[in-house]
Amino acid sequence: MTAASPTHAPASAGAFEPALAAEGLGVRYGSFVALKDVTLRVRANSVHAIIGPNGAGKTTLFHALTGRIRTAGGRITLGGRDITRTRDDDRVRLGLARSFQVTSLFATLSVRENLRLAAQGRTPWAALAPWRRVPEHDAAQDTVRALLQRLDLGPVAGRAAGELSHGQQRRLEVGMAMAARPKVILLDEPTSGMGTDDIGAMTDLIRDLGRDHTVLFIEHNMGIVMNISDTVTVMRAGQVLVEGRPAAVRDDPEVRRAYLGNMITGDLR
Repeated sequence: MTAASPTHAPASAGAFEPALAAEGLGVRYGSFVALKDVTLRVRANSVHAIIGPNGAGKTTLFHALTGRIRTAGGRITLGGRDITRTRDDDRVRLGLARSFQVTSLFATLSVRENLRLAAQGRTPWAALAPWRRVPEHDAAQDTVRALLQRLDLGPVAGRAAGELSHGQQRRLEVGMAMAARPKVILLDEPTSGMGTDDIGAMTDLIRDLGRDHTVLFIEHNMGIVMNISDTVTVMRAGQVLVEGRPAAVRDDPEVRRAYLGNMITGDLR
């Protein structure tokens, strides 16, 4: 199936130097085209959502942006710097961080230790010698204290990460991404599997992240997407279908036909 041409010009086109951008991005698995000519421009200090049905190419796009898979064509830039052929670990050091759909933590270590290791990961040689007291470690501890407060995890700072609730674990994982002081944070379905209370806390955290980070996130909860996003990109069959502000995307008839299908209209309000 071939995706329709975008019914809106990208809200960000030509108006600014994006924090993260993809131009004409393509990914192939043999003869299967997973991404075709994807162009994306993410504004600095904004919250940008990627939505679309299963198989639309959302996670493949994240893999391409973070360097987990090689692209068949196109260009990726981070703050204007071409990172298309840059290794995934080097992209992290350049300021690109990601949390995954499946929680990835050091389950037997405390919340505080998880955050400390993530903060020290900004200086890998220091992280390999955690017993040494060096200025980087002092800075890491300052980062940990600030994150515990921001994540509302102070009361459980000494508990093993594996003992936390699912929602607390997801917040901790976001905090570990934040610990590296990235310019851009990619979140893959951050509210997946959460209860109502945890969803509210995560939503507030994502909204707050837009103050001092650039956030690109994949999400299926349309209430969250429409309430906290500055820009929404809709994908279908490996291509960008529509991009724009939440209200414009919500009301777009092509989105309703191609993406929403049998979803109840009220779910987008």
